[in-house]
Amino acid sequence: MSARVSLVFPGQGSQRHGMLERLPDPAKMTRLLDAAEGLSDLDLRAVARDGTPEQLSDTRAAQPLLYLADWAWGSELLAAGIRPVAVAGHSLGELAALAIAGVFSVEAGLELVVERARLMAQCAAETAGGMTAVLGLDMEALTGAVAGVPGVWVANDNAPGQVVLSGTREGLRTAEALARDAGARRVVPLQVAGPFHTPLMQSAADDFERILRDARFSDATIPVVQDSDPRAATDAEVLRERLVAQIAGPVRWRDVMDELVRMGSDTVVEAGPGAILAGLARRTAGLRGVSADEAGIEAVLEEVA
Repeated sequence: MSARVSLVFPGQGSQRHGMLERLPDPAKMTRLLDAAEGLSDLDLRAVARDGTPEQLSDTRAAQPLLYLADWAWGSELLAAGIRPVAVAGHSLGELAALAIAGVFSVEAGLELVVERARLMAQCAAETAGGMTAVLGLDMEALTGAVAGVPGVWVANDNAPGQVVLSGTREGLRTAEALARDAGARRVVPLQVAGPFHTPLMQSAADDFERILRDARFSDATIPVVQDSDPRAATDAEVLRERLVAQIAGPVRWRDVMDELVRMGSDTVVEAGPGAILAGLARRTAGLRGVSADEAGIEAVLEEVA
């Protein structure tokens, strides 16, 4: 293949009705979905099929569903012959990237995801915060506009002109008004359960660290670029440490894309529901983005040949 491909895996916000039916081989997921429903004590199939918006955005359901969908797409792409330069995942998607890179088995990763979702949902319920996407302002302009607003942090630096704030509801209301005054094109509150990727999630990060301490991690067989420190790594202990930092720290996705370019990647294939990350990749110089979910495996192979 002539293209130098990286695989990227979406996180919360990409879940949607029918996401399991769109998988390249949904029959393969039966055993893993059974396990996920047993671990989470939720009817995940029903949520994915026709759950209410609240059920679909529930962290405890969204995370295992996305993890399994991401992993399924990634596995099919590897089986089809794609040999990625690197893998990366946006927030929750990072666990699918680690599983694809052989850091832990898909089953072991599923157990971690269910625990991560439980801890984050519990912490979010105690903090009662949220997240807001700000479009049309770059990182520097937005941080300057909201500097000094208590209880608000930059959670995702996704791409030039697309930044996500996270924090308390009161703080976000103030920050949203300031962003509009500073010239933001759109300010969009997100359907998420809490103030993810901020210090308000530190108790969940601390509890997850204790779980990760006992988890078996292997060195990655594919370089992994992580959200909290976007420098490619394969060492198991480095990957573990960065995964801990992710819950309460920002997602540096713009830096992740820059690292993929630095590594020589010219094409990003999104392995998971939707095409959000493929779209963000196209806003990074030197990258083209392709969604496996939208295009299908065969079209992806033709695109990168």
